[in-house]
Amino acid sequence: MPRTLSTGQRSRLLVVDPATGATEVVLESTRLLVEAPNWSPDGRWLVVNGDGLLWRLPAEARGVDETALEPVPMGDVPEINNDHVIAPDQGAVVVSARDGHLYEVPWDGVSPGGTARRVTRDHPVGRNHKNYLHGVSPDGATLSVIVGALPGPVDDPDDQEARAGWRTNVALVSLADGATTPVTDDEHPDDGAEISPDGAWLWSNSERASSGVAGHAQLFRSRLDGDDVVQVTDDERVNWFPHVSPDSSTLLWVSFEPGTRGHPEDREVVLRTLPLGPDGLPVPGSTPQDVLALFGGQGTINVPCWAPDSTRFACADYPLA
Repeated sequence: MPRTLSTGQRSRLLVVDPATGATEVVLESTRLLVEAPNWSPDGRWLVVNGDGLLWRLPAEARGVDETALEPVPMGDVPEINNDHVIAPDQGAVVVSARDGHLYEVPWDGVSPGGTARRVTRDHPVGRNHKNYLHGVSPDGATLSVIVGALPGPVDDPDDQEARAGWRTNVALVSLADGATTPVTDDEHPDDGAEISPDGAWLWSNSERASSGVAGHAQLFRSRLDGDDVVQVTDDERVNWFPHVSPDSSTLLWVSFEPGTRGHPEDREVVLRTLPLGPDGLPVPGSTPQDVLALFGGQGTINVPCWAPDSTRFACADYPLA
């Protein structure tokens, strides 16, 4: 079921200047919970999900409510979650549906939507297989995905004991034919896999270096084949969803309080940045900068959210009365 607002809660879509922390309220609603903003490559639109559907509104909008949202028709695509990415050439927006598949939906920036095409292939039997989309390569050919699945088939994949063995790993999926190439295949939870603007690197959050502290995700960078892994953050907080700005100058992520498990909703979180050097890694000697503290977490910046000119990013929060 799609998330809904609690009594007295609001859903806000924000635009933030990371250099100053200046924040503008694009949309505020007491009726519809919106999540995971994308910024269209041409800079014209913000795209969000809400109530299991996909919506857009002009990026220059300010102070509007949910009535300003335009639905993006998706044909018979099942209810979607908060993982969606617009192709660099703007020919499509790809969404993750709650049936575990990815779907390509037409998008031309003028009158988007229409008959969708399922991208991912049939699921392996008995493994509770799911695909969660987080990025796309600069040429639009490859999707970076988190694959959730049991390590082997079981008679009842929804059984609680079997479900406890469910794993999340990074994979690359061909947009053309759904062919999937694993990048990681281990017991360490991974998420937020995003391809760098130059197409050379994968960024993700992972518990691979948590030293047995469950939930202690940090940020990593690797080659697209999983080689040359570099741990980028190493602190007491729990760090998720790394996003590199289109000009490759800045890393943005959402930071949860120590001890957080997963990326839950309705938490006090901080959006942080680090400057990146010519090698695509943090500038030596730099430290994370707190840009904005807000009440959010799940849905705040799950997917690529930078403006194409790298001067701003979009995010969502969920204040309580």
